[in-house]
Amino acid sequence: QVQLVESGGGLVQAGGSLSLSCVASGRTFNSNAMAWFRQAPGKEREFVAAINWNGDSTYYTDSVQGRFTISREHAKNTVYLQMNSLKPEDTAVYTCAVLRRGNYYRDPSLYSESEYTYWGWGTQVTVSS
Repeated sequence: QVQLVESGGGLVQAGGSLSLSCVASGRTFNSNAMAWFRQAPGKEREFVAAINWNGDSTYYTDSVQGRFTISREHAKNTVYLQMNSLKPEDTAVYTCAVLRRGNYYRDPSLYSESEYTYWGWGTQVTVSS
């Protein structure tokens, strides 16, 4: 049975940092691109960051560019999201997902949610002011 489990969320003050992890079990996703999404109360789910199958290409939404870093470690079947200089606007439930392909051939924000094969349940990130 495939599972994606996120961890590392919590409460942090503005300007602080958090590191999120997404660990997959049940199968490996070494040949798949992976992504992080977030959803704040009352808002649509938003693409945050993505990484291709071998980690040589990364993508970020404009609002987190320069502050967040996505990475992966195949041996641990894990993808990470390092979040620095956090802002109250970053408050949301953060979820990881597995793309059905290994690479993005267009802007990741253009990919529908149906193109992601598996989703985690999410971890809450709250940034106080």
